[in-house]
Amino acid sequence: MRRFPDGWQPSLRRQRPVAPAPTPTPTLSTLPLLVSRPITFARRIRIIPPNQLIRFAQHLFYLLAGLLAMTPAFAKTRDALPIEQLVLPPGFYVEVLSDQVPGARGMVLGPKGTLFVGSRGEGNVYAITLDPSRAYAAKVRTVATGLNMPVGVAMRDGALYISAVSRILRLDNIEDRLENPGQPAVVYAKLPSETHHGWRYIAFGPDQRLYVGVGAPCNVCKRDENRYAMIGSMRPDGSDWRVVARGVRNTVGFDWQPGTNTLWFTDNGRDMMGDDVPDDKLNRLTRAGEHFGFPYCHAGNVPDPEFGREKSCATFTPPMAKLGAHVAALGMHFYTGRQFPEDYRGNIFIAEHGSWNRSHKVGYRVVRVVLDAKGNVAKQEVFAQGWLGADESVWGRPVDLLTLPDGSLLISDDHAGAIYRITYRKP
Repeated sequence: MRRFPDGWQPSLRRQRPVAPAPTPTPTLSTLPLLVSRPITFARRIRIIPPNQLIRFAQHLFYLLAGLLAMTPAFAKTRDALPIEQLVLPPGFYVEVLSDQVPGARGMVLGPKGTLFVGSRGEGNVYAITLDPSRAYAAKVRTVATGLNMPVGVAMRDGALYISAVSRILRLDNIEDRLENPGQPAVVYAKLPSETHHGWRYIAFGPDQRLYVGVGAPCNVCKRDENRYAMIGSMRPDGSDWRVVARGVRNTVGFDWQPGTNTLWFTDNGRDMMGDDVPDDKLNRLTRAGEHFGFPYCHAGNVPDPEFGREKSCATFTPPMAKLGAHVAALGMHFYTGRQFPEDYRGNIFIAEHGSWNRSHKVGYRVVRVVLDAKGNVAKQEVFAQGWLGADESVWGRPVDLLTLPDGSLLISDDHAGAIYRITYRKP
């Protein structure tokens, strides 16, 4: 089994220590632009009710936005990525591990040291060979292609599990077959087939079950809560499907707290309510089947304009932390390494993919959430930023996070097609 040497520190290329910068203050919201369809004429004029016009406009808006978001991102050359613009706390350094990973999304590390990375519109799953003697990836291979939004990847017993909208797939003995992985086996094929929020984060929990995020197939709607807007789990062979959490609009990141094995997860808030409402959330699951409010209540205390009268926000589990509206909180990860300072150990890192439907952009950064001795959120602060320029130009969008055995932290970026490594050396 390939392991990284204890105390290994890469010889960093194009890296520099950086200091924190102030976070820009969001501006007030503006009203969303509503697009209406023409009145139809038959024997008499048919007037379209206003609520149907609004719903049609929202569906059209999300369809067009989804098509744009799924356009494959093309990786830039290593020298083209302006990592000198990234701002981190003193003593932290950033480098490009690889910029040849188009659409990089979910990440998982194999037992022999291979980094596997999913994608969305690209339809690929990548295998990255890590070389401890160099400051970047030795080789990037494509081990699966032509899949339907294979965002999520997970490892168990040498097999790579892949999410592909309605299916969970598996490549056995993958690290011994990187040059010829073969066709994946189908583990489970009963997930919803809708592509709206159909990309799924997956991970194995401490109970050795595979956990799967299943988003709502809409901005906001009421669907079967045992099939949509939830987190489910199954055995590694695809049997014994169970609902773990309900009322979860769209989680694209979860992890288990070391020592307690408690599941924490991010959730993206609904759209079309203005610039600053509602917040994305950081949630903690305390019992199986817990309900977190969607579609009736958002961010713990914001009733939905359409469904909020049906159930009170008080009947649902509130978030552990509000993360900001439209920041698109995706990957979340408990830092388990020992390279970072002691007060960073056990912290939660969250990748904010960034807004796409706000008058002024927010997110495009990584935040750090510190818990107190009782497991409550003590503070949250910006850890890494700079992918969003002062002129609101964007050159990167963080997606997922992962701790390497040497204690460095990886960040995937689907916009730049890159994986970054963050290391620490005492100033």
